[in-house]
Amino acid sequence: MATSHTRERLFLFGLLTPVTLLLGIFFLLPLAVIVIYSWLMPGLYGGVEWEFYHWNYGRLFGWADGVMEIYEPIYLKILLRSLSLAILTVLLTLVLCYPVAFWISRLSPRWQVVFLFLITLPFFTSLVVRLYAWLLILKPSGVLNSTLLGMGLISEPLEILFTRTAVVIGMAYVMIPFMFMPLFASIGNLDRSLLEASSDLGAGRVQTFFKVMLPQTMPGVIGGSVIVFIPSVGNFVVPDVLGGAKGLMIGNLVEQQFLSARNWPFGSALSVVIMAVVLGVMLVYVTRLAREGRTSS
Repeated sequence: MATSHTRERLFLFGLLTPVTLLLGIFFLLPLAVIVIYSWLMPGLYGGVEWEFYHWNYGRLFGWADGVMEIYEPIYLKILLRSLSLAILTVLLTLVLCYPVAFWISRLSPRWQVVFLFLITLPFFTSLVVRLYAWLLILKPSGVLNSTLLGMGLISEPLEILFTRTAVVIGMAYVMIPFMFMPLFASIGNLDRSLLEASSDLGAGRVQTFFKVMLPQTMPGVIGGSVIVFIPSVGNFVVPDVLGGAKGLMIGNLVEQQFLSARNWPFGSALSVVIMAVVLGVMLVYVTRLAREGRTSS
């Protein structure tokens, strides 16, 4: 028995060692470097000076010394803008994906495979190419405005490109598969007999949805929302292509600090703030899952 138990432990150790090394080298180590750099003084021409320097966070949250570092509320505004745009992206993808996922779940398995392939088809194309296609669609002389003008629905082109609306549209387009998959899996496990029972007992469609269907699919809703929210907060490609100056997000600010301003410590501090927000969302999600697990048991 002891020999068998030892073999199992060695086998498990052998399986976990490569993954542990991979995460340690390519995730935990860079994360530790970012956290350390956020408390160091910026170098004159880039890089860092190995001296404790908490003004990076003071410049962001308001305790800057006013001499070397100046507090500017614009950074918090950009952070709040990023959070609001990420939340809007979650809501838009949820509204778009929920009815479609429910409809596809009622199809035959053959057609489900076809539509799942279509949902994931954009992944076979470069993200930059897809975003530039949206640029051609949303620009004043683009497909959308030309169609609306030709139909007589508008009298002058809509100014959508390089606005927050364009950013939300672009991010929702990119994140749709990430919302759809958890919803589809959750709706696939839906107990249809409860829907029929609710209808037989006189409940309307709206009441059945909120009382029966939504609670059963809530794990997919929460899971998809978390999966969409986390990359949306730090996204910098979509705002850079479709948003312009009006759609600047925290990810673009981090990019500018590392590449243009060469202020690595301040860029690291911004990155740590993003990671703190993401960690907070994940803790809420994990806590909710644990609470539901205790309730069901």
